[in-house]
Amino acid sequence: MELRLEKIEIKLSLAEDMLEELNKTVYRQQRRIEQLEQAMEMLRQQVQTAMPAEQRTLNEEVPPHY
Repeated sequence: MELRLEKIEIKLSLAEDMLEELNKTVYRQQRRIEQLEQAMEMLRQQVQTAMPAEQRTLNEEVPPHY
């Protein structure tokens, strides 16, 4: 009985360690996602600044070719 309890305690301890590592990994990934989102937003703003919206007249519009 004691040996069985000891094995359960070992398994529980290993499971707790794995859960802690998983939590750390998820935390790091979330931080990285947030950094990438910020970088993407900065790039989006740079593109919008560098390429202002073109204003076209109806005479410049080309009809689709059928």
